[in-house]
Order: sequence, then C-alpha cells, then structure tokens
Amino acid sequence: MKYPNLFSPLKIGSLTIRNRVVMGAMGNGTANPDQTISDRAIAYYAARAKGGVGLIVNEVTRVNDEHGMMTDRQTSVTDDKFIPDLKRLADAVHYYDGAIFIQLHHPGRQTVVPGGMCATPSGVKSLLINWPCFEMTTEQVEELVQQFIDGAKRCKEAGIDGVELHAAHGYMLNQFLSPYTNKRTDKYGGSPQKRARIIREIVTGIRNSLGDYPIMLRISADEFLERSIYPIPENETGLKLEESIEIVKYLVPFGIDAVNVSAGVYETMNEAWEPVSYPEGWKIYLAEEIKKAVDVPVFGVGVIRNPEFAEKVIADGRTDGVTIARGMLADPDWCNKAASGRTDEIRRCISCLNCMETMSEGINCAVNPRTGHEWFYNDLQCDGNGRPVVVIGAGPAGMEAALTLSERGFKVTLLEQNDHLGGQVWLGSRPPHKEKMGWMGEYYDTMLKKRNVDVRLHTPAAMEEIKKLNPYAVFVATGSKPIVPGSIPGAHGANVYTPDEILSGKTVLSNKKVTVIGSGLTGLETAELLANGGNKLAIVDMADEIGPGAYWQPLSDIKKKLSPFKPEYYPGHTLLEIQPDKIIIKDKAGTETALETDAVILSLGVKPDNKLAEELKKEFDKVVVIGDADHIGRIKHAVSAGYREAYHFH
Repeated sequence: MKYPNLFSPLKIGSLTIRNRVVMGAMGNGTANPDQTISDRAIAYYAARAKGGVGLIVNEVTRVNDEHGMMTDRQTSVTDDKFIPDLKRLADAVHYYDGAIFIQLHHPGRQTVVPGGMCATPSGVKSLLINWPCFEMTTEQVEELVQQFIDGAKRCKEAGIDGVELHAAHGYMLNQFLSPYTNKRTDKYGGSPQKRARIIREIVTGIRNSLGDYPIMLRISADEFLERSIYPIPENETGLKLEESIEIVKYLVPFGIDAVNVSAGVYETMNEAWEPVSYPEGWKIYLAEEIKKAVDVPVFGVGVIRNPEFAEKVIADGRTDGVTIARGMLADPDWCNKAASGRTDEIRRCISCLNCMETMSEGINCAVNPRTGHEWFYNDLQCDGNGRPVVVIGAGPAGMEAALTLSERGFKVTLLEQNDHLGGQVWLGSRPPHKEKMGWMGEYYDTMLKKRNVDVRLHTPAAMEEIKKLNPYAVFVATGSKPIVPGSIPGAHGANVYTPDEILSGKTVLSNKKVTVIGSGLTGLETAELLANGGNKLAIVDMADEIGPGAYWQPLSDIKKKLSPFKPEYYPGHTLLEIQPDKIIIKDKAGTETALETDAVILSLGVKPDNKLAEELKKEFDKVVVIGDADHIGRIKHAVSAGYREAYHFH
C-alpha cells in the first residue's frame, strides 16, 4: 500500500477505525426542519463512508433547544424522538464499514436566538454575531452538563459509534475554556482546570452512564486573538497553546479517548476555516505539541489536501491521524482513491470557501456538484452509445460537461482556443498564494485523458471544423469577456487593461503607478499581483466600501495581504475619464479628483460571450449553453451547470 501509516487501523477507546482519516464536522443544513435526520443527510454521509473514510463526525448537533440552536436545519439529540433517524444514519454508515460520531454542541455566544439572548459563561458578546448575551447561573451550567450527557445516551441507543465534544471554534465549551470569554468566579471559572470543569463533568457523566463509550474532544488549541479582524480588548490573549496542553493533560484521565485539534474562533475565523492563501498543514504543530503531552490518539487539521502530506505527518509521529473536512466535500472518495494509488484522480478542495458562504442553503461544494445532492444525482445513465458531442470551451463548465458526458458514454471532443485548460480558474490561479485554483485544471486534465476525451487545445471553434465532427449535440461554454464601458472617455486607451491581460501575463507592469477600477475580489487579487511587481497602487470603487458583494473571509484575507503595500483606497468614487497620465474621479458629494497614473485596470465585471452560441443554434438542433456563456456566476455555478446539463441531457 502506498500510504501504510495513513491507512492503518487505529483504536479510539473501545472502537477501532479502519484508517487514520477523520471526516471533520461541518454544519451542512441538510436536516429536516424538525431537526430529524433527512434522507438527503443520510445519502451525504453514506457517500463518504462508501468513499473509505475511517471516521465521520457529523455536523454540530443540538443538545439544548432553548438557546442552543445554530440553524433550523440542524441535527438534534434533545429528545428520544430523534433516535430512530439517528439509527438510520448509523446503519447507512455501518453498511459501508464506516464509523460515525455525533458532534455534541452548544453555540453559546456564536449564534442568534430569536426573541431571546445567547447563553454564555460570562456575558461576553461575539464581535462577529453581536447578539445580546446573558451569563449562565451555576444551576444553568449544571443543567447544560446533563443535556450533553443525555445527548450521548441517545447517540449510543441509536447505534452511533461515539461522540465528539465540540470545545473548539469559539462555541460554548470553548468559551468556558478561554480566559477571554470565561470570567466566572464560581466552580466553573478561574484556573485552567476550573474552566475545564464543565467538560470534566460531561465526560465523567457519560462514563458513569455509558461505560467505555468513545469520547473525542475537539479543541481550538490557539484562539489567535492577536490576528482578529475585530478590536480585542487590551491584554486579552484568549486560549493559547500552553494552556490548551495543560487543559488536555487534565481532562484525558477522566475519560477522553481522542483529541481533535483545531484553532480559531469567530473573531479569527480565517484560522479555523482558512481561505486559499493558507499553506497545507500550517497548524499541525498545535496537534503535534498536544500529542507529546497525552497518551491517546491526537488528530491534526489544517488545509490537508494531499495524501502524501497526511502520510508524512503520521509517519513522522507528529499526529496519530488527520482530520479533513472540506476535502471530503470536494471528493467523498478521497480515501479510496489514495489507498488504491489513484492520487491523481482526487478532486482537491481549492479553499474557495463557497461551502462556508452558502452553508445556509444546505451543504454544497464549488468543485463537486454532487455534494449535498447525492440523494438526487444517483442514477447517471450510461446511454451515450458513442454518439459524438462537441464541447466548446475548457473552463469549469466545459470541463465538467465533457467529463460527465464521457462518463455517460458519449464520444466527446473538447475545443479550447488557449494552450491550457481552466478558463477563468486558470487566471484565478495566477495571483500570489492562489496556486490551489490551478488544481481544478490538473484534475480535469487527468480525468479527461482517462476517459479518452479528445481535447484539442490551440483550437478556436470554427463552424466548418465543428460541422466536420458531425455532432449529435454541441455544448457551448465560451465563458465571458470583460466589461469595458464605451461611455467612459479614454476607456479604450493604450494605458488601459483588463484583469485578464494582467493575470495571463500578456501584459506585465512593473514600478509604475497603477489604478485599479473596481474592488471586487478579482480587482483586489489583480492588485496584489501588481503590488508584487513593484507597482504603486490606487483602488477605486463606486461602492461605499471596498470589496462590495465579496464574502468577508477572503476579502479580509486579501486586504491583509495588500496592507504592507499601502494602496490608496477610494471607495464611493465614480470614474469620469481616463487620460494618458491620470484619471478623473468624483465622490458622492460631486467633488472631482485627479489621480496621476501610468496604467488603469478596469475590473468592472464580465458579460456572457455567447455570440457563437447564437450562430450554432442556426446550424444544429441540439445546442446547450452553459456557464458564463449562459449566465454570469461563480465557479460553483459553472461546474454545477456543466454537470446538471450533461447529467440529464438526451
């Protein structure tokens, strides 16, 4: 076996799991509105069990209905009525020889309680959520302890293999552990051991009631408050590694069977759920240090995407296993592919954070259109019978359509005018620290070759050449083109460029004054590439704030990376005119300003490039337009459109 350490069994208390890979918990919004496990959720988890993962930890699971809710569509163990569906979940995972823990959870201050207040150790509000809080009485904490214990009892009765106590990422149990959020003077506050008392009581209560039932502790070993994007009160350092080691050493003897080590809270969410720029395994050292202090299995997490890395972490004795969450969304067969030597077939997570941004819609993945929809996309028809299909454009939509059509048995020819696959995601991989975006092209390159798709690069889609292929159907994924408004004087001048020209390397600017018009993520990432080329930057946007419409996690990350270059920001300004050596902008009050500049980058969005599609419709009966050529969207929309249209095409 290629990865003998990664795929060796491991004991967690009385349970033996088949390998060292844990699918980390992620809120997924797939439960029924009454918090029972849905068929959709069972299909989602069963797919990961079938994919070979050693242990699945389900999403945050409610132990309290009064103030312990995260969302309406959230798993719950607050009542015996939830046991039958939990058993269905356990049975589905066990059918594929997998194991599953339920993650027992209370959000504390990190939620919204409609018509009420958040329960907390000491009334310290979340700077992200900013919802009113109250400090729990000693009696209320004791009641919460019992609710965790009762939840574990229901899990065991349902045949669930064990429980994970969620004391990470700033939720309730983490709030008790942290000196930042726990200022109590009763038995649940004070020293690290007293702050950990609530967990000790939960663990001993489960042990007394259920015997050797497996218990795993998830902990944020460092809250990284010094990296907060919100103002943290002076002298508040939060929970740091040294105290976390002390706490874990204290708790393990009471009955903790394994420790799952993470980091961060909502104020430092990028340290918990990292944007694309964070390197693989950056926080493994936290688990490594905790492993040195305890004699139970310790799992490490931190943007782990590649089996080679996971194998080395375990082989070097840094951890006993690895926790992979988003990677399991991108490819439920990650383990089976790695174990059988098909590493090149793994569809790797690109850390785009689509899953975080759209979690309220129900779990989904930008690069895997089946994630969260396994119950629906469950009968791919292999009925292509060798009929020829032409796909035009090798961006995300075209690549996914070509792959899916080939899996259905069509004879696929993929035409791409450039010398590479990827389209916009290839351009997206060009800015600093965004190499992961290029993984999409690598994956499709591998799979299209294995499926014998005829990929023709350097091949513009000429009508006569398409006709020679005599296609049964044509899929048009010609993407988009940048918007360059002709109404702005000078917009077509020699000193004006689009992000595509900069990101592709067609135009290289260095040591110049450059103004970027438009501060979406594309504009900001183009600005970072330019800044690394020694250019002095100004960034202009009509919106009142920089980054309009951008999800706050990647936005805060890119602004942090731009900060050392000291760009000049001009939010709330309209571009009036571009001249050879300056631009004229106007603020909301009507005041005009001239900015000296050598070059202007117009990052004003894109529009569908669908001219060819209209011509093709005149020549062929079956023309399917997908991706940006049909409707401007993000990677998720392009990939899902390519899959959806190829899936049900006939």
